[in-house]
Amino acid sequence: MWTHENHAVVIYSQEFAREKLDYLHNNQVRAGLVRKPEDYIYSSASNYVEMENVLEVIIIELKWKTYF
Repeated sequence: MWTHENHAVVIYSQEFAREKLDYLHNNQVRAGLVRKPEDYIYSSASNYVEMENVLEVIIIELKWKTYF
């Protein structure tokens, strides 16, 4: 459902694309619906960790992110 707060944005960098993808995948975790993003059946998160999913998605190729 779209409301007045939603608006299209240009994905202008790898970092911005990853930020938006992480946000989408982690919404259900923040809401307390699942423990891990890939556990939510209608999320593409499982596709990104190469698990089976009911959704057919086109994977966005992102560079690896390293945490220290």
